[in-house]
Amino acid sequence: MTLPQNTTNSDKSHSRFHPWLKIFLYIGLIAVIIGVAYRFYGVFSSTSEHSHYVVEQPVAATIVKKSHLPVILTELGTVVPISNVTVQTRISGYLQQVFFTEGQLVKKNDLLALIDPRPSEALKAQYEGNLKADTALLQQAKLDNKRYQTLLKQNSIAPMTAQDQQYKVAQLEGQVKTDQALIKQQELNLIYCHIRAPVDGRIGIRQVDAGNYITEGQSGGLATLTQMTPMSVIFTLPENQLGIVLEALKNKKELTVEAWNTDNTTKLATGKTSVIDSQIDTSTGTVRLRAIFENKNWELFPNQFVNAHLLVKVIKDALILPNNAIQTGPNGSFVYVIQKDSTVKIQTIKTGYNDGEHTVITAGLVENEKIVTDGIDTLHEGSKVIIPENTQSSE
Repeated sequence: MTLPQNTTNSDKSHSRFHPWLKIFLYIGLIAVIIGVAYRFYGVFSSTSEHSHYVVEQPVAATIVKKSHLPVILTELGTVVPISNVTVQTRISGYLQQVFFTEGQLVKKNDLLALIDPRPSEALKAQYEGNLKADTALLQQAKLDNKRYQTLLKQNSIAPMTAQDQQYKVAQLEGQVKTDQALIKQQELNLIYCHIRAPVDGRIGIRQVDAGNYITEGQSGGLATLTQMTPMSVIFTLPENQLGIVLEALKNKKELTVEAWNTDNTTKLATGKTSVIDSQIDTSTGTVRLRAIFENKNWELFPNQFVNAHLLVKVIKDALILPNNAIQTGPNGSFVYVIQKDSTVKIQTIKTGYNDGEHTVITAGLVENEKIVTDGIDTLHEGSKVIIPENTQSSE
């Protein structure tokens, strides 16, 4: 009976101290957690501070240099032949012969087709016969008129008879002139029966075959004759750019124009322009220009779409930067200038002409300054930078 009583007393003693032990254990655990947290906070703060001020950010850079920058205006244009003629007949008749082949190059006045000339030849012969008869009548009337005038002076004929003879002579003279005009008309028709090339060029697909009856002003004509050399390109220019082009034409009679393909990847030909349309199209706010190209090898084809690159002028000794170096902020355009200590400084600049790849710097920079072109997103005033090898731009 004693053993159970001792066990019970021991349990009571243990239970009396157990709550205090738990409290001490909790306090110790909290102290350990606070210490570990403080340790990690100190390490993190030190690492963050070190990264903010010490870590160098890799960037690409370029040197500000002076260069000649051409001012080029790029506009969409269309290849338009200087001469594009629909070959028409000027007389109605049966198409007797066709002397050209489709796609053939022809010279001005080359014979292209023949319309049956026999009706015109027959009419010409008829009018020549009429002319001969009327000429004989006129000669006889003139002789009679001369005799009547002599008799009139001798008072041997009535004045009215002599005057009637004079009218007859005038009438026959008019008839002779009419006959002569009719003969010339048929001669002209015989010329029209021979259809000739009005200009040098390349003839297109034939619209009418030999044996058909064709009429004057027939729709589509015989074929289309297109002048291939030289060739022109018509392109439009926005009205707000017209001033610099007119100013350039005051100094130079002609401006250089390059024709590029629609993707702007291949130059097709180089030509000149000096022709500006006489008015602005109010519906589009543009004005048309025509550029002339030699087109010896047919680089340009009628109705082809091209990009016209108009060289207006060349800006000499300009400070230029690639466009990716220039940023825009609340105060306007700015760049990151790399200092001697490898930190960057924000520099506000003023810009001029932009050709799509480079921009002229008119104020804010000097030659040979080093400017960040890539890796800009994480930079701020005073950032430390490093330029890895083979990343510095040569522009």
